[in-house]
Amino acid sequence: MKRKLFEDLKNHLRNKEHTILTGARQTGKTTLLKQLFEHNKKTEKYSFYLSFEDMSILEKINTHPERIFNIINIDPENISGRIYIFADEVQYAANPSNFLKLLYDKYENKIKIIATGSSAFYVDKKFKDSLAGRKKLFELFTLEFDEFLEFKGYSELKDIWVEMKGNKKYIPVQIETIKKLFEEFLIFGGYPKVTLTESNDEKASLLSELVNTYIKRDIYESKISNEIKFYNLLRILAGSTGGLLNINELANTLKISNGTIENYLYILQKCFHISLIYPFSRNIRSEISKMPKIYFNDIGLRNSLLHNFQLLPHRQDKGNIIENYAFTRFRQKYNILDINFWRTTSGNEIDFVISEMYDQGFAAEIKYNYSQYRKNKFNLFRKNYPNYNIYCFAFESQNPEFEIIRI
Repeated sequence: MKRKLFEDLKNHLRNKEHTILTGARQTGKTTLLKQLFEHNKKTEKYSFYLSFEDMSILEKINTHPERIFNIINIDPENISGRIYIFADEVQYAANPSNFLKLLYDKYENKIKIIATGSSAFYVDKKFKDSLAGRKKLFELFTLEFDEFLEFKGYSELKDIWVEMKGNKKYIPVQIETIKKLFEEFLIFGGYPKVTLTESNDEKASLLSELVNTYIKRDIYESKISNEIKFYNLLRILAGSTGGLLNINELANTLKISNGTIENYLYILQKCFHISLIYPFSRNIRSEISKMPKIYFNDIGLRNSLLHNFQLLPHRQDKGNIIENYAFTRFRQKYNILDINFWRTTSGNEIDFVISEMYDQGFAAEIKYNYSQYRKNKFNLFRKNYPNYNIYCFAFESQNPEFEIIRI
């Protein structure tokens, strides 16, 4: 099974710039890299796959980037074709930016690097500005719902779901099956290994392992000195999904400095665990313009941190889960810089404001049940922003057009 990102990566193979695939651990970067390698070697003679977790390879690379030619046993000056090197976990190199820069500058038309890195945190810290114009970053998140359906063996339901999104009034005979799978997705998220596991207990166990093992590696490699404070912050954030992020309150609660909180938030974003969106404002004095809102990039990870895998009808936080899902859908469709929220000092709020072009777009209010929607609450927004239509999407709705599953 191939991820949707495969086609974009495949198309970029012919570009001169290095292709860098980033994302959280366990999202499938290595599998995707190997699939690209298998595809490429069918037509390109000089295609090689290397893992930078192999210490014998890493030792040579760290001595000098050009020793990579000793590893693949090829002299680039003596061949007529292009060399493709698929490098897994490139951030483990002592100086990955120097490795990529030197090979690009010296062998621009002879060698192409396609590399994975375990998180954008390492890319930002080590892939310095010297790589500007020499690389393109691709971000791999956990599975989207259509990928989730395909991974579970429901390709025909995936096609129906795509049709449901295109025709908001379409009600297929399989709608209850799709909604049941959708609820599973909302509880356990989209990590590929979790999705492919049948038992809910095993899904919960795998997510717990993700928290206890792979996030611990993020902590270690990010040089976090206080692991417990970091974990406690992550759990507080999980319970605050969709809420305003007040750094002062977090610092007081955890008894650490504001600077430490900001550093932890930076790391969590660069490791692809959380995202922040910022207030939408046109400098109207009554609008709040400082604190962002917090969302998790995978809802299953968020639920694991709270040790809560109950089904939606039994949860007090079902509204938070639905809102978090809406964020992930908008993130897939729009640039995150174009995703905001609206809130005034008097408490008026709209969950999401999406800017599709300058001073034009739409706003989305997210509810568990559409009956909770009160249209008149948003008259002030309509007055101030007439070019932004307002919609409500809900998990439960009598009108299929407003079902959140159709976003």
